[in-house]
Amino acid sequence: MRLIFLGVPGAGKSTQGAALSSQWQIPHISIDDICRQAIAKETSFGLKVKPYIERGDVVPDDFLLNIIRQHLNHASAQQGWILDGFPGNLSQAKLLDQLLLEIQAKNHNTSSKQLYDQVFSFYVPIDVLLPRLLQQSRLDDTHDNIYKRIEIYHEHSASLIQYYRQQNCLTMINGDRSVEIVTQFLQDSVAKSYLTANKKI
Repeated sequence: MRLIFLGVPGAGKSTQGAALSSQWQIPHISIDDICRQAIAKETSFGLKVKPYIERGDVVPDDFLLNIIRQHLNHASAQQGWILDGFPGNLSQAKLLDQLLLEIQAKNHNTSSKQLYDQVFSFYVPIDVLLPRLLQQSRLDDTHDNIYKRIEIYHEHSASLIQYYRQQNCLTMINGDRSVEIVTQFLQDSVAKSYLTANKKI
């Protein structure tokens, strides 16, 4: 099962990604978590992305793509994965497609034309997002940076959502509901997709 989670920080992607990761026994690859852990450990990747994260700016595509390549090529990701927070714009979506095609070819798995099973886009009203993010009390979560990150996401999200909608793999999710309700919706949707895919085989 290969899933992509879209949405601004605070929309509930990480919580739901962790739940599905546990249920399906596939890695939850959260870009936010990877960046924060790398910054805390002061790795070479962490030192590169730290200035962008602290300013609330977009991390350059090549920085993110290299780290994602490592995670998607890892043995733990061969049975599936949940990619959380990437792509964040249309150019990243196309770069991801290229990367997934490369991985398919490397693994001699060219029989499947589908690169991922489902894309979920989480949406939450801004008046709900702000309290959520401020309660997390993270280094980069100042009012200005939060607004900046939300603005950047919305600036690029329309074309990104349209890209996946045209591929008939997009599902919109209202993140302004209880964790349990959203989790159940996701589990039902993923299970249905899994059964449908297996029937085609």
